[in-house]
Amino acid sequence: MALIECRNLHKRFGRQVVLDGLNLSINAGESLVIIGASGSGKSVLLKHIVGLLRPDEGEIWFDGKRTDELPERDLVGMRTRFGFLFQMSALFDSMSCFENISFPLVEHTQKSREEIADITQHCLAMVGLPEVGPKMPAQLSGGQKKRVALARAIALSPEVILYDEPTTGLDPIRADVINELILKLWRELKITSITVTHDMASAFKIGTRIVMLYHGVLIFDGTPDEARASTEDRLRRFIAGEATEEELAPLLQKAGGKRNDSNAK
Repeated sequence: MALIECRNLHKRFGRQVVLDGLNLSINAGESLVIIGASGSGKSVLLKHIVGLLRPDEGEIWFDGKRTDELPERDLVGMRTRFGFLFQMSALFDSMSCFENISFPLVEHTQKSREEIADITQHCLAMVGLPEVGPKMPAQLSGGQKKRVALARAIALSPEVILYDEPTTGLDPIRADVINELILKLWRELKITSITVTHDMASAFKIGTRIVMLYHGVLIFDGTPDEARASTEDRLRRFIAGEATEEELAPLLQKAGGKRNDSNAK
């Protein structure tokens, strides 16, 4: 049985259709990467999986139980089985790094102050920042903020970690540090990883499986090697970072010129 199942999901915001009958099964222990253009429904899908959004139609199942119809009080317990790394880290500016990481432990467990301190320090060590506990988020670099947020995401020993654009805003070296951390946690903690990203270098490095969303539906589902070899034009263009003539048309019309294919490829 799949750990997570999304069955015929539909979601719209006003006139904008974001998910259009999406079906996806995720097995325990996978490192799944979700790719697709901006607005294709990737982050919205993550929020459905963890219960932050509810579908207009369809079903979401986690560990054999349907979750999209659960009352909010029951969703709270389910969410403790998930870690979530938000795109902009979402650290509390008024709290130290130590307090940010210990916050879910204080809120959702009955552990003693000493136990919480030990777990918090262990999580900081796991992400390679054992010394930053007393610092405030404003004192950290962008990459350090991501790592502290990741330490918070693992504080409750989740079964699943959801990563929303984990390398956004980072230079290639710092992005690779985050990729290595994702792989380290996946291997050492035996968790299921679900990552939304536009970064194909990241996708190919951390993914055991890649799916592509297009206008709210899945158009590709396979291994990284299968993604590289695919002849699906929309996937091929996304991997290559190559816009279509239709997408470039408004720019070419204003410039009064034609596309230079030698530069575009």
